[in-house]
Amino acid sequence: MKTTKLHKSVAVRFSRPIAFPIRFSRPIAFPIRFSRPIAFPIRFSRPIAFPIAIPFFIAILGLGILTSCETSITPTKDPKTVSVNKKAADILQADRQFAFELFKEVLTLSSEENLMISPLSVSYALGMTLNGAGGTTRDAFRDVLHFGELSDQEVNESYLDLMGQLVTLDDKVQFSIANSIWYRLGYEVLDAFISTNQDYFDAAVEELDFSDPGAKDIINGWIEDQTNDKIKDMLDYIPTSAIMYLVNAIYFNATWKYQFDPEETIDDDFHLEGGGTHTCDFMQVEGAFNYTSQESFTAVELPYGDSAFSMLVLLPNPGVSISDLVGALDAESWDTWFQASFPANLLVQLPKFKYGFKSLLNEPLFDLGLGIAFTDAADFTRISPGGGLFISRVIHQTFIDVNEEGTEAAAATIVEIRELSMPSGPTSFRADKPFLYAIRENSTGALLFMGKVGKPEYGE
Repeated sequence: MKTTKLHKSVAVRFSRPIAFPIRFSRPIAFPIRFSRPIAFPIRFSRPIAFPIAIPFFIAILGLGILTSCETSITPTKDPKTVSVNKKAADILQADRQFAFELFKEVLTLSSEENLMISPLSVSYALGMTLNGAGGTTRDAFRDVLHFGELSDQEVNESYLDLMGQLVTLDDKVQFSIANSIWYRLGYEVLDAFISTNQDYFDAAVEELDFSDPGAKDIINGWIEDQTNDKIKDMLDYIPTSAIMYLVNAIYFNATWKYQFDPEETIDDDFHLEGGGTHTCDFMQVEGAFNYTSQESFTAVELPYGDSAFSMLVLLPNPGVSISDLVGALDAESWDTWFQASFPANLLVQLPKFKYGFKSLLNEPLFDLGLGIAFTDAADFTRISPGGGLFISRVIHQTFIDVNEEGTEAAAATIVEIRELSMPSGPTSFRADKPFLYAIRENSTGALLFMGKVGKPEYGE
């Protein structure tokens, strides 16, 4: 098959750990092979501005090899882009920074070889929760999300505008964003909190009997419905003190603009970051792709559908680790790096991969500055006037499948809110393991006896 040659053909092989994003991008052209660790996110590749810029970040370890598969590339019309105002543009820049910071924290704290987060999903869940925060808790949310001097109204309007545009941007891409709020039956929730999240996040709101053993299955069922059954059994239990769950779910399914031929897929070695190799399936395609070459990495952009969305695959240069590359990520560097992209004819060899990832985001968010929201000092009086609420868990779960046809990805985020009120029943004290004891005189504190029981015996 005839191939349009824009520049000298370059082969890029991903045979070691990589980092890759999926983004909004212009049409591009060029070959790369992933045979070592890589990092790749899904992202916007044309300059745009809106609350959450990077839907996914992924770090993987896999295997690969280089061969040839030609694809004819023909000129196409420019893809649709997201239209935003100045305020939304400010939020976009701020939220991209949050995306990089969160990914760094998760990567640092996780021991998994393959991980993936959706900053978009986390941000929407936190955005709904922000509408219930007050005082210094509200300030912490705004600092972590880098909202600066933007008003809550401006932030909410940008979330709404972004959600509406993203899901209709490309007719060839299936993309959905869904939000919901579930609160305990009979619990007093302020109308303003409910209506704000319904108006700006299109949140479904349900009152639910949390004491019913089937309650968690109802919430999990909603998540499964919104993610095409890719995120399952996410909520493991509902504690007795839980009063609310704020949930975001997103789903992405798109075919490559220039598909990989399954008959060209081969087995080869992927070089693991810690040494050794791993055999995996390498997909191959040759054609016009955007290519980026920097001091610490090279990258290729693989468009989906009509090129409104694309995947960026970042391959660290020899001597550069995934951690080194992720450590250099920030919004300013990101823009500088990919403004230097140029079109070329590329032979791309990318390993197929499919995996899920689940993580508790309490520690990453605490480290980023949201710690107060997880303590008894939290102020969520804009959810319920009685206060006494705190975030107990932020659960995050993702899924991705990358193959010759395209990419299917999903993510969900659950913010669990509990109350600090005293339990209505007696607290259990069950001495069913080794314990210490002391007998004292109470007025003086004099200790008469002290002992340890390691194996209770009661003989005659």
